[in-house]
Amino acid sequence: MVKYDESSIQSLDWKDHIRKRPGMYIGKLGDGNQADDGIYVLVKEIIDNAIDEHVMGFGKSIQITISDHSVTVRDFGRGIPLGKLVDCVSKINTGGKYDSEAFQKSVGLNGVGTKAVNALSSQFKVTSIREGKQKSAEFVKGELVKESKITPAADLESGTIVSFGPDASIFEGFRFRPGYLDELLWNYVYLNVGLTIVCNDKTYHSKNGLADLLGSKVATDDRRYPILHFKAADIEVALTHTDASSDEYFSFVNGQYTTMGGTHQNALREAVIKTVRDFYKKNFEPQDVRAGLVAAISVRIQEPVFESQTKTKLGSLTTEPDGKGKSIRSWVGDLVGTQLDNLLHKNKDTADAMLKRIQESEHERKELAGIRKIAKERTKKANLFNKKLRDCRIHFNTNHPRRNESTIFLTEGDSASGSITTARQAEIQAVFSLRGKPLNTFGMHKKIVYENEELNLLQHALNLEEGLDGLRYNKIIIATDADVDGMHIRILLLTFFMQFFPEIVRAGHVHILSTPLFRVRNKKETLYCYSDAERNAAINKLQDGRSGQPEITRFKGLGEISPDEFSGFIGKHMRLEPVRVQSEEKSVSQTLRFYMGKNTPERLDFIVENLKLDDKVV
Repeated sequence: MVKYDESSIQSLDWKDHIRKRPGMYIGKLGDGNQADDGIYVLVKEIIDNAIDEHVMGFGKSIQITISDHSVTVRDFGRGIPLGKLVDCVSKINTGGKYDSEAFQKSVGLNGVGTKAVNALSSQFKVTSIREGKQKSAEFVKGELVKESKITPAADLESGTIVSFGPDASIFEGFRFRPGYLDELLWNYVYLNVGLTIVCNDKTYHSKNGLADLLGSKVATDDRRYPILHFKAADIEVALTHTDASSDEYFSFVNGQYTTMGGTHQNALREAVIKTVRDFYKKNFEPQDVRAGLVAAISVRIQEPVFESQTKTKLGSLTTEPDGKGKSIRSWVGDLVGTQLDNLLHKNKDTADAMLKRIQESEHERKELAGIRKIAKERTKKANLFNKKLRDCRIHFNTNHPRRNESTIFLTEGDSASGSITTARQAEIQAVFSLRGKPLNTFGMHKKIVYENEELNLLQHALNLEEGLDGLRYNKIIIATDADVDGMHIRILLLTFFMQFFPEIVRAGHVHILSTPLFRVRNKKETLYCYSDAERNAAINKLQDGRSGQPEITRFKGLGEISPDEFSGFIGKHMRLEPVRVQSEEKSVSQTLRFYMGKNTPERLDFIVENLKLDDKVV
């Protein structure tokens, strides 16, 4: 029997509750090796406060300094009222965001964000400069350790300075990678035209808002027509079409990137379809209108209702908290219906290009209908005997609390698949085994996805046919050998994804698994090394004058790593490199054509010019 009486009941103060259940406040923990790790949420919570000051008309710039283990954010807003400085960063449900006049249409309304940063930091310092005076307070794990008196600061601009270092006992082995904040910082300036953010000497600034955002996501050569951009009070929309087979959205509420969408994004999708049907006077199928659509929407509403503390999905139905305002559906619909219709009437070339793209999608859908039916029947039969997929029990397209941990490894050959299958966590990790090098799909029609058995089974396993909404795994991890063939398989898989499902790459779902190249050990200790530099450091560390040189093993393939060892490489401290689409001079299609198209003199010249010869004798 388990004892349950008065002694079982606990009351935690604010900081202990946050430290005991950090996932409630910042999502996953992590060591900073992935863009959605909690340490980046901590940075975002502090920057959000600076953004709210800018939105209210105070401060045109934000300065950010990030080192491996600490962050400093300096805004030039009004500064926290000095008499309430300590309360604002250490008393839960305390802050200025409850005053709708002081902070209108702010993203942070629950009085939690900065307190969570404070509680989860080994060191936290806040300084407020206001009306020619300043005050500071310092904390350790949420405990106040030093509070200064109010002193003159006539020579300093008003604003707030927050410095913190996450607690290494919670974020084990963490390290900030500023590049993971790059998209976040760009989004801030896209949504706040006129704002300048400087982070570690890199400057972020935008003149054209969401048009600049889409311009950074879709290269000029990939657009079927110029970006359409329109806005009104508290709402802004930009959109274009590409050759992609599915639609992609970037949606924001009060500056918060709602990665899971919500009512505003759904309203945009519906409004575009209705407006297009009305303009062309044709009852197009929704999937034909949405195919290749890339759109962004930003709205600002009072007291938004999100579906979680991490604010990734909007649940609000109206623009006003009392329900007396317009419904978000009609609000978005009215703007899109009027502005998009006007732009199409004024720009015949754009209207013709959009119509052509929709008609192409319609033709492709009908052409694929028969192939899909055959492929689905083949897939159903194959599933009964399919040895390619070792599925997990928790999937991303469910409401399970661990849905974000759902992962699939794409491996080469039975040997590597066997090791990962044995070592994996069957609750959250699936394995899909490739039989060798997949087909190079560059330039091919999407029907190849259905005609090629392996690609069809992969699409079916990921559940990508209807777009991102049904994706079964949050992380798609390419796990291949660290040799030439393994690298080639990586490129072929990335070509497949970018050719037919670029939205999963842009959404950050695709990763590369890093596994050790070397094992260095002596009788007392074993070290795994991911580079020559790490190997050399390990050799120096484990050298023993009595026992001589340590034993060094070079792993040539994943199949050579035992399941017991492998469990350490795909567990809590798994090393992943996210696959990102960077803004470049060349479009994605141009890049794929250069590397994966037919051999060209340009590619031959590139190989000759960049070929490196190793003169070491192995």
